[in-house]
Parts: sequence; C-alpha cells; structure tokens
Amino acid sequence: MKDRIIMEGLEFHGYHGVLDAEREMGQPFQIDLELVLDLGPAGRADDLARTVDYSAVYTEVKKTFQARRYRLLEAVAEAVAAAVLSSFPVDEVRVRVRKPHAPVRGRFKYFAVEITRRRGGTG
Repeated sequence: MKDRIIMEGLEFHGYHGVLDAEREMGQPFQIDLELVLDLGPAGRADDLARTVDYSAVYTEVKKTFQARRYRLLEAVAEAVAAAVLSSFPVDEVRVRVRKPHAPVRGRFKYFAVEITRRRGGTG
C-alpha cells in the first residue's frame, strides 16, 4: 500500500523558458506533488512530527522554483523532486509542472511535464 500526501495547483510566477520573452516577462506556472510515505504512524498518533509538514514542503518548492531561471519544465521538475527527496522523509515523489501560457499558437489548457523519483534512484 502506498500512502500519499497530495499537493495540487501550487502557483508561482517564474521566468523560465527557452524564449527570451518568457525569461524577461515571466508567466504563471503550476506544480502538483504526490509524496509517498507511510502515513500510518502519524494517523495513529495524530502527530505532525510523524509525517511531512506540507507547509514546509510548499516553502521548499517555492525556494527551489525561484532559485534560478530554468529553460525546460523538465529541469524545474528534476530540481523540485531532488529538493523534496533531500529535505523530507518521503520514499517517492511525483512532480507535475504545468505551463498554462506556453508560447504555442493554438488552443490548449496547458503543457506539462510529470516525473516520478524515488529515494536512492531515479524513476
């Protein structure tokens, strides 16, 4: 059984992208996370110290997202996954980075990248 903490729709303004205009003007991005860990001890004890504080995860994701200007969504996702795995006691993290205003002609809801990374390995 895989227990999960789900964090959906974290919104940040960033200056990421390949095009100069994206890197100068910026645009909104959305990040979804699924943190896989055993939630049984926290649930039985009703104790925050036995789980992951999602407020702290949000702060770490925001710091990582704003740490530099990434060219690719893939790079954002990798950096966020690495930060979560190194900072919190999770076994696995799934990161989805959405770009709702990608510079693509046409109608779309968003473009996204999704990765899953595990402690001690890649995906």
